[in-house]
This record gives sequence, C-alpha cells and structure tokens, in this order.
Amino acid sequence: MRIGGAIERPYKSPEEWYQWVKELGYRAVLAPVDYRASKEEKQAYLQCVKQHDLVIGEVGAWKNSLALDDTQRHQAVEFCKNQLALADELSANCCVNITGSRGEIWDGFYQENYSKDTYALVVDSIRDIIDAVKPTRTFYTVESMPWMIPDSPDQYLQLIYDVDRKAFGVHLDFVNMINSPKRYLFCDAFIEECFTKLGPYIKSIHGKDVIMENAYTTLIHETMPGKGKVNYQQVARLCETLGPDATLFVEHLPDFESYKQASAYVREQAALAGVNTDS
Repeated sequence: MRIGGAIERPYKSPEEWYQWVKELGYRAVLAPVDYRASKEEKQAYLQCVKQHDLVIGEVGAWKNSLALDDTQRHQAVEFCKNQLALADELSANCCVNITGSRGEIWDGFYQENYSKDTYALVVDSIRDIIDAVKPTRTFYTVESMPWMIPDSPDQYLQLIYDVDRKAFGVHLDFVNMINSPKRYLFCDAFIEECFTKLGPYIKSIHGKDVIMENAYTTLIHETMPGKGKVNYQQVARLCETLGPDATLFVEHLPDFESYKQASAYVREQAALAGVNTDS
C-alpha cells in the first residue's frame, strides 16, 4: 500500500518537489505537471519518480464533461483527453475525473444528473475520451460521488458494463458514497462491499473520513482521517488486497501540515493493521 496526497507548497523543479514529497513521507504522488508542460519537464519529473521509487497514482482532469454549454463541454472533454494522454505517457495508475453535472456548478447536485439522457451522455463521453487516446499504460476513471453517477458500487459496475472499454477503471472514494444515515452507521460493511465488488477494477483510492451530526435533517460532513467514523485499519487491510502498490491519497485538506498529519495517521493505522507502507 502506498500513501500520498497533495503538497500545498510551491515548487519549481523536480528536486524542490521531491523534498516536499519526502518530508510528507509519500510513496504515491499526484502528477506534478499537467499536459501543457514541456516534454523535457515531463521527463525530468518522471525520472525523479523512478529514481525515488514513487508511483504516480493519479493525473487529475477535474472538468465538467457534461456541461450544459456545448463549447464548455467540448473544451472539458478535450482537456480530459489530453490529461489521459499525459497519464499514459507517465505510466500513471489512472487519469481521474468525475462524470460531471447538468447544472451551473461543475460538481453540483441536480435532478438531471440522474436522467436517462444524462446517463447516455456519461457513457458516450467516457467512450469518446478513451477511444481518442487509446491508452495502453493507464486507465480513465471517474471518482464515485454523493449525488451523481456513480454513487454506489452496483451503479459503478453497471457503468463499467455499459462503457465496455478495457481502459475504463474505478477510482474509489468510499466517503463520497457515504451519503445516507444507514451507510454512515454501517460504514465498515459498506466500505468492504466497495472493495469486494469493485476490487478488480480499482486503480486509485481517496482516503478521507466522515462524521454525521445528531440533528434534523441529516448532516454528513467530510473530515480528516482519524476525526470521524472510518476505520483506517480496515481500509489499510482492504487496500493491501489490491497489491503492494495500491495508492491511497488523502485530500481536501487546507495546508501542508494537515497533509503531513493525515498521511502520518493513515500510515500509523496501516502499521497497526500489519500493512506495510514503507517498501
């Protein structure tokens, strides 16, 4: 199991970047450049990754490929294609996006997110991105989400079946799918269900935590690992079933020190579970 996350510190070279990576204790990294970097810059970072036995777990796309505006949607899809090509060039575990939303907020909750027409557009856009790039060393994935496709393990399996492309994989964010009191209260069983059903397809994982308020109506908040209900010893054991190079990234934290604290906690829990994160 390899643990990584964001850095939240500036860097201008592979050497500066690696010093932050080393201080954070990461063995998995997010792509340090996007597709617009020069060939020389990409190769310099890739050489640094190889030299220090790191794994690039994710190349982020993070654009709304379902945007209502045709021009914006086209631009988003083209960006995803370029980022997928970068992931293939870097031999990253995956390129990751969300499926997108049918509203003004790119990751927002809208009734149309679940329409039949939107589902067809999701399938078509994923196929278009993959077919344009034809990756051989990476996978295109969509992050599981609370209020858009896919928001459950079974729905992700259906999406894999309908997309029908070997280069389509799973990006697992189990916290994003803990979107009801029942999933929160039985989150250990739900997380195990995610790994059991999606395991063969999982290319990278987000590691967060979740806490629910005892209030009307339901309020479920994302929080730092160790500050909520998720059992990270269980998560570490489940990650280990995917192989020693499975990547888990802590995310959505405000600064460098928070990433340092969160990744240290996940490493500590993994050690208590007997899972190696150091080699």
